[in-house]
Amino acid sequence: MTDRVPAWTLAVGAMMSVQIGAALSTHLFPAIGPVGTVWLRLTVAAVFFLAIARPSLAGLTARELRTPVALGVMTGVMTVFFVLALDRIPLGTVVAIEFLGPLGVAVVRSRDRRGLLWPLLAFAGVVLLTEPWTGTVDPLGVLYAALAGVGWAAYIVLTQQVGDRFSGMQGLAITMPVAAVVAAFVGVPQAVGGLTWQVLGIAVALAVLLPILPFALELQALRRLTTAAFGTLMALEPGIATLVGAVLLAQIPGLVQVVGVALVVVAGVGAERSGHREPGPPDVVGEGTA
Repeated sequence: MTDRVPAWTLAVGAMMSVQIGAALSTHLFPAIGPVGTVWLRLTVAAVFFLAIARPSLAGLTARELRTPVALGVMTGVMTVFFVLALDRIPLGTVVAIEFLGPLGVAVVRSRDRRGLLWPLLAFAGVVLLTEPWTGTVDPLGVLYAALAGVGWAAYIVLTQQVGDRFSGMQGLAITMPVAAVVAAFVGVPQAVGGLTWQVLGIAVALAVLLPILPFALELQALRRLTTAAFGTLMALEPGIATLVGAVLLAQIPGLVQVVGVALVVVAGVGAERSGHREPGPPDVVGEGTA
């Protein structure tokens, strides 16, 4: 069914889901902490993907498992540092800094020199969004967002590899439990004192927005786009995050930030138009079981 939907709409839908889920998740921070919130969401997602995909590890080699396990580790790292940053600086600023990871992927993977125009334009937008000259951004929050960006870059590359090698949701069914375990090291101690049935119910609802829906959509999008195109298309995310932050968290951007949003939107559209990837047959690990 998703084969009939343009790849760029899958990516944009995933970004909207991520940012709305991230914004709404802040309401759980006082009860179970930022990383506790992440751990609970990832655990719900792990149970979901295990239930629908029912992966069988019996026939998989260590080499075949290496990529989805690595993706799980990077997913956990990326998500933990993202919420730690979100707890300290505005959502739009977090995503703008984090975007430097996908930007790096786009620059490294682009084979067309003209394609470098879009990352450069996006970088200008990121600078305007972060406004580093004001000196008002929390340094630790910036560091957390930058580390999340490193995880995001690895996530893009590894997600495409998992999408190529595993059919359906098999790869995610392996990845999500690993990510939940990574987040558990910090998340469980944060969450244990604040868990209630109400908190659990909210976490289940939030897990649909982030990470279940966006990860599934991104997996499908990365099967049909180059990593360079997908990485630069993610330039839309700071703009989406700024909009969601303004609507849901009352984090109103200034004029300079609005100009930055416009630049990254143009860069994202330009990248999508020039970076389609023809879907190839996966290595069909777990074919027919998803």
